[in-house]
Parts: sequence; C-alpha cells; structure tokens
Amino acid sequence: MKKGLHPENYRPVVFKDMSNDDVFITRSTINAKETIEIDGVTYPLIKVEISNTSHPFYTGKSKLVDTAGRVDKFMSRYGKRELKK
Repeated sequence: MKKGLHPENYRPVVFKDMSNDDVFITRSTINAKETIEIDGVTYPLIKVEISNTSHPFYTGKSKLVDTAGRVDKFMSRYGKRELKK
C-alpha cells in the first residue's frame, strides 16, 4: 500500500442500532460526540437507525411502514387499475 493514502486514526468504535439496542464494535475513523463503556473500556459511540440486525433484507421480516396514509392514498389512486384488467 502507498504510505499516507489511508487515515492513521483508525480505532475501535461502538455502533448502536437504536431500533433494537444491538451494539457492535468495529474499527472506524468517524468522529463521535458520545462515549460508552463496555467491559471497563470506553469507546466512542455512534448511533445508527438501522443495521444488519434490524434491516428487513437481513432478518427476513418485511415491515410495511405507512407514513401519513401514503399507502392508502396510492391504493385509492392506482389500486383500481388492477381490478379493471
């Protein structure tokens, strides 16, 4: 590898999935404002909304999220086209 190409500040960082409170430690250069203590060691903490433990593709559980009735609005507008065929 070429020297000076990659950042030098790789360190262990904790990523926390906020939807199911799953945590995992990996190396990263991301800046963190919060810290967390795991097994007596303090790590930088990054909160994420979704990870492989909560994403429907990896879990096999699909979840339909209806925001402000968008699905109902779509079905009322375009759902009748399927019935006409």
